[in-house]
Amino acid sequence: MKGSLSRGGRTRRALSLMGIGTCLGLGSPCEARAGAQVEEPLADAVRSALAAAIANSAPPKPAFESTESRLAYLRWLGEMSNRLKKRKSDHITRVEFLETVWYESKRAGLESALVLGLIQVESGFRKYAISVAGARGYMQVMPFWARLIGGDDALALFHMQTNLRFGCVILRHYLDLERGDLFMALSRYNGSRGKPEYPNLVFGARKSWDYTPV
Repeated sequence: MKGSLSRGGRTRRALSLMGIGTCLGLGSPCEARAGAQVEEPLADAVRSALAAAIANSAPPKPAFESTESRLAYLRWLGEMSNRLKKRKSDHITRVEFLETVWYESKRAGLESALVLGLIQVESGFRKYAISVAGARGYMQVMPFWARLIGGDDALALFHMQTNLRFGCVILRHYLDLERGDLFMALSRYNGSRGKPEYPNLVFGARKSWDYTPV
């Protein structure tokens, strides 16, 4: 019928109206190229622990014990903001993103440089990136994680703090499973456990975000 849209067309139009249609793998350059986590059975205790780690939704505003630690954080924030400027031109958006990365990585006991390197490889810092496998957002979280531990709202994985929290908690979970072996944890995160390509990409990208306080 003239003027009507197919189901796929309606989906693309609805997504574009939401501001995310060009970044959902619908033939766009925003499609992510990385792999995806593999769904595995979780023990009830593990599922509960992960759910609890996700549930605490404290805002990512840092608190410091001393002026010195606060100044060190501000120097890190300024340096990372300069490095990220080409990828995120809006200053407010860039600072909010970095504040959240810092908060969520520290919360999960991960290096912020590692998390930034992983995001660079997984999504190229694209908030609405989606992979062929269906992984979503900055840290390319698979929707099954929302079903298992986060309330089954896959669209919430495009929310910045939600995505970064899921990603950091999942990587921490894999790191614990692999007894601290970061190489194996990263390849498990990518769904390519034991293969070197993905961990090496992340390790290489991490160098771009290393920071030594002055």
